[in-house]
Amino acid sequence: MASPHYKVREDWLALSQEEILMPGQPIFDAHHHMWDRPEGRYRSEELMADVGAGHDVRASLYVQCRTGYRLDGPYELRPVGEVETVLNWTRGYEHFPVGMVAMADLQLGDRVRPVLEALIHTGEGRVKGIRNTTAWHADPAVRSNPTPPPDGLLRTDAFRDGARAVAAQGLSLDIWAYQTQLDEIRALAEGVPDLTVIVNHCGGPLGVGPHDRNAPENFHAWRDALAAVAAFPNTRIKIGGFGLGVFGWRYADAPMPPLSVALANDWRPWVDTCLDLFGPDRAMFESNFPVDKGQVSYRILWNAFKRLAAQLNETEQDALFWRSAARTYGIDQKMFYP
Repeated sequence: MASPHYKVREDWLALSQEEILMPGQPIFDAHHHMWDRPEGRYRSEELMADVGAGHDVRASLYVQCRTGYRLDGPYELRPVGEVETVLNWTRGYEHFPVGMVAMADLQLGDRVRPVLEALIHTGEGRVKGIRNTTAWHADPAVRSNPTPPPDGLLRTDAFRDGARAVAAQGLSLDIWAYQTQLDEIRALAEGVPDLTVIVNHCGGPLGVGPHDRNAPENFHAWRDALAAVAAFPNTRIKIGGFGLGVFGWRYADAPMPPLSVALANDWRPWVDTCLDLFGPDRAMFESNFPVDKGQVSYRILWNAFKRLAAQLNETEQDALFWRSAARTYGIDQKMFYP
């Protein structure tokens, strides 16, 4: 299937330029991908060009996206090839990524343990967590994956057994799911209290298909479901993903790319809600590049986040920009100090 993401247009992104805000703020980009696909390439050279755009980005976290799977061997071990591929691509780029969220099929249940062990061994200390493809919606207009998963993966006994195996290995679990699936995340967090559950992309607030981004009832449904997730202390949230098509923003259709003032104004209700529910110590900013790059440049994205965090004190800002992510993923914090 065709990619559901907006095409990256460097010439269009270059039409809007800004000075860097808060240039001394250390940043840990807590969520990005890498790939080399017909629709575009985003490997170390492209990532470092964005990282070098002016913000003080000290490290990054790679998150699985079906890159470089092994083409043969046991099926359940083929995702180990993603770790091998990304490590090969990133040799010589210290801290980019400093950690990785890999793929292991949790529908294997407890039988996923050898896969987790293989990922950890292959990852040279960088594999910190696991993520599966779980974002599902009944309406075909709500699609963020070229190959959507079937319904109900998060609800199966096998997935929960696999999640327990993830926790036993000292790994965390990232989950990308839509607002309509937040109760499934809540049940998982409640059922596996030893597991750190990291909710991706603000918990998937939707603005396409049957979901009107501007409708108060839609916003309240997302907020209330996310509040139930946040009530469990083993949950965390990544703030970002606003460039995803399913969120409903259409910046890519405009003649000029958006500036950070407009983005901060657009996103503030969702960002403020995430902060109110989780607090800065359980929240972290993410670029979600190159997915979000189809709608906003790296430089302007982080300026928008800085505007959104401007009302917080220095300790709270550090939590959002690097400390919460470093603690969550077990990353050495020394690189973020002067």
